[in-house]
Amino acid sequence: MNKKITFGKISSNFGQNSTKIEPTGIIGTFGPPKAIEALEDDTEGQQMKEVMGISSFGKKAKTFDIKEMIAQVKATAREITKTPVEDKVDNSEDDSDEEDDDDLIGPPVPDNLALNNQLNKGKKNKDDSDTDESDIEETNNELFIPCSHEAQMVHGTKAVTAISVDPSGARLASGSVDYDVSFWDFSGMDSNMRSFRTLQPADNHPIRGLHYSNTGDLLLVISGASQAKVIDRDGFEKLETIRRGPRDIPRGLLAGGWNPTTKEEFLTTSADGTVRTWDFYENGRQHKQIIKCRAQNGLKVSPTSVNYNREGKVIACGCADGSLQLWDFRKSSVAPAMQVRKAHQPAEVTSICFSHVGDNLLTRSCDETLKLWDLRQFKQAVHEVGDLFTRYDNTDAIFSPNDAVVATGLSLRKGEKNGVVHFYDTANFGLVRKMQVTDSHAIKVCWHPKLNQVFVGTGKGVIKCYYDDRRSLRGATLCAVKIHRKAQHSEVVSSQQVITPHALPLFRQERRKTSRKQMEKDRLDPVKSRRPDLPITSGQGGRVASSGGTLSSYVIRNLGLSKRVNDEQDPREAILKYAKDAEENPYWITPAYKNTQPLACTSKYKEGDGEPEAKKSKVE
Repeated sequence: MNKKITFGKISSNFGQNSTKIEPTGIIGTFGPPKAIEALEDDTEGQQMKEVMGISSFGKKAKTFDIKEMIAQVKATAREITKTPVEDKVDNSEDDSDEEDDDDLIGPPVPDNLALNNQLNKGKKNKDDSDTDESDIEETNNELFIPCSHEAQMVHGTKAVTAISVDPSGARLASGSVDYDVSFWDFSGMDSNMRSFRTLQPADNHPIRGLHYSNTGDLLLVISGASQAKVIDRDGFEKLETIRRGPRDIPRGLLAGGWNPTTKEEFLTTSADGTVRTWDFYENGRQHKQIIKCRAQNGLKVSPTSVNYNREGKVIACGCADGSLQLWDFRKSSVAPAMQVRKAHQPAEVTSICFSHVGDNLLTRSCDETLKLWDLRQFKQAVHEVGDLFTRYDNTDAIFSPNDAVVATGLSLRKGEKNGVVHFYDTANFGLVRKMQVTDSHAIKVCWHPKLNQVFVGTGKGVIKCYYDDRRSLRGATLCAVKIHRKAQHSEVVSSQQVITPHALPLFRQERRKTSRKQMEKDRLDPVKSRRPDLPITSGQGGRVASSGGTLSSYVIRNLGLSKRVNDEQDPREAILKYAKDAEENPYWITPAYKNTQPLACTSKYKEGDGEPEAKKSKVE
């Protein structure tokens, strides 16, 4: 039954309009449907055209021929790559090529550029024709080593055994076996490359390692002493770890480093076979955790190198017996999580380093080998290189910032003259570059990721900095171009030499920044501090008894009398004792009246003569 369906003005009878579709075997045709073509021949449209007097509505769409366009592109490419010699030969051709040239837009290509392209194309070998140039350029970028330019910084005369650059790349710290730590500021130096501060943070102990914190405001100093120190950017001490207990024999430190994720945590390793982690905010009073490394026979073994992984949860230790031990703090610290007992020969592991990305581990040992390990298959090394001689037990082996290259330094053998740094491809450990450094050992290597510069510490106290003028930023590129300006001396020379008294070293007084030390010094002076007399703690009678038995004798002695006065002597006899001396040698009165002294009245009469009768003695 066919039912008619009506929608407003539109009506349709599906039963009447339906037609049977016969299979023709043809999938379909391209182009506009027949219904649309029928609309173009509509009678109403034709009548409208006749009334308005026009032939068609709008502009007919332009048709494109694909084959013709491809032929035109090929002709244009031939004209661009054509040499001047070919242009002379093609002048005899028909004018069809000139019509194609009219379709080109823009100025013509220079002849020299087209000639160079043709010559470069002819120089390529047939085997290299299928190689993608982008792949070659990408490979060169991965294995790129910045070594087109170099700069030199002189630390001293002895081997540089520690190098560290802060994360921002503004300062470099270097340590040596001469006990000194030098600070270098790239923004403040000129072409002379002089350090702005040198100090001895560990007294008379060689510096084994320097490590900047993640924020760059603290520097961890690992020396031959049994205590680690943390100093700030200017060299002032901020922390010193405690001494171990009386039962523990103090042993020198070997290695250390900062946690990459926890900025206040750092670790140290010692020759007593322990690895200790510390908290900076605890002021070094007590370690957080302790690890005791054991050899295969159960005895303790010294961890000569140590490093955190990038998450800061796993610690890798390279021991003096050639073993590798990995400790995971998320698990128990009684036994290592992973270990390889015979990773190297029984010799010190000088360096151990995690890759920036991935699960690779790089180790360097005194057995003259460099090995690459995969933590997912930790039983055997992935790659190995031998015959790498070293004289120092802290020689570096590092990854490049993109992990495509590994680098390590070599020491001089007997008879060799130049120390070198080897760069190997991480994929197959093929030698990429052998860079000569100086006529001494190459010990420490540091490749900074932000600066893209390589710093090498040598055995004669020189630090070499290698960089590229196009791909290296800041760092040594700032001070290498600064010209050192000499101090301008006065041309007038005085003929007389004037020396003030206070300019001599004998009279020079030190200027103190504060008056506290001067006050303490004056306090010890009894005169300046007006200290009263101290009491006499021994004897009897005090100070009176020390000078005499009475107060008068004490007063007489203090008045300056040199002789002791005898209180029991007769005063008249004491005076007459000097009568004869005064008469023979007059001093005061007699010489003054010698010329004008009248005759004494008693001298007119002799004894018995001229005396008055009244006073004459009666003689019976």
